[in-house]
Amino acid sequence: MERKLEIITENCPQNHKCPAVNVCPVGALTQKEFEAPKINEEKCIKCGKCSNFCPKKALVLQ
Repeated sequence: MERKLEIITENCPQNHKCPAVNVCPVGALTQKEFEAPKINEEKCIKCGKCSNFCPKKALVLQ
């Protein structure tokens, strides 16, 4: 079964720079201003570092 990283925008405060963007070892997360981060599915290796780091649990690896 393929795992997938999802962003739950309702959990993301979108009022600051996302700290999880800097945790991604392959640069799969990007953020424009204070919007919720975007996932580059081609880069994402589904390691779970960002989802473990997100204090609001807005990034979920399923």
